[in-house]
Amino acid sequence: MKRLNLLFIMTFFVSLTVFGQTTEFPTNARVYDLQGKRVDLKDYVKNGQPTLISFWATWCKPCKLELTNMAELYPDWQDKYNLQIVAISTDNARTLPKVKTIVSQKRWDYIILNHPGNELQTTLNFMTIPETFLLDGKGNIIYRHSGYVSGDEYELEDQLEKLLK
Repeated sequence: MKRLNLLFIMTFFVSLTVFGQTTEFPTNARVYDLQGKRVDLKDYVKNGQPTLISFWATWCKPCKLELTNMAELYPDWQDKYNLQIVAISTDNARTLPKVKTIVSQKRWDYIILNHPGNELQTTLNFMTIPETFLLDGKGNIIYRHSGYVSGDEYELEDQLEKLLK
């Protein structure tokens, strides 16, 4: 009985430690710009301004719809919240050449990066895209959203409002 109680108490404190704290976005993963040059994710995440990170791929219709719908709101979000958006493509070598074309056609005015492995997905515990993270200026995840349906961008704006308060 004592072992069972001890196990329960340990589990409780571990869950408080894991779930009761703000999670910092990992910045040591391999990411590349669209020219194939390795870039430091810390330059985009821990720069004092809120950052929205959206994982997407060229073959993912909901991903492209999310980024397109956010593009309409992005200029206002930049002015109002000082927000930057970083769209991280998960495309592999076969589909990566399509990224530049889609970004150009859609006129996405975001920072576009590529993460060809699954290191970030594993670390952040997600398998499907789109996966969206809102970070404060220190790189802490303050909001997370999986999937996309039209209108989700307004929930995101509510989270941005809360961040300003």
